[in-house]
Amino acid sequence: MKSLKIQLAFLTIILCFSSCKENNVSKDAFSSKEMLIRIAELEIYPEYIEEYKEILKEEAEASVRVEPGVVSIFPMYQTENPNQIRILEIYADKKAYESHLEAPHFQYYKTNTQRMVKSLKLIDMKAIDEESMPEIFKKIDGHN
Repeated sequence: MKSLKIQLAFLTIILCFSSCKENNVSKDAFSSKEMLIRIAELEIYPEYIEEYKEILKEEAEASVRVEPGVVSIFPMYQTENPNQIRILEIYADKKAYESHLEAPHFQYYKTNTQRMVKSLKLIDMKAIDEESMPEIFKKIDGHN
């Protein structure tokens, strides 16, 4: 369990940095107490898994590309149980999250995948060490 938490924390940092560069979001935004971080845990009915992954992939890409307040929508699945989907979601703030819920690509995703989802759990998270993020970003970007 501890290893999984460390992996998720590291993945969060990598994703934040990558999205910041793509969306021109300031690295200073990560010191903000406003940032909304969430892990979505989903179980998908087996007969829909491939269709679900395609729709989710399109939605995640569009969200990060089009919405300035969406820092990360990073979907993944468990290696040994591909029906178990996890999505690391990071938004600049609550307003960005609420805007995301109204976006056409999210509405398409929600409408077209609702029947595919067996269960959904949303887990709100908080960064533990925001102060070290700029140094980690420098290392990831090769400036160290």
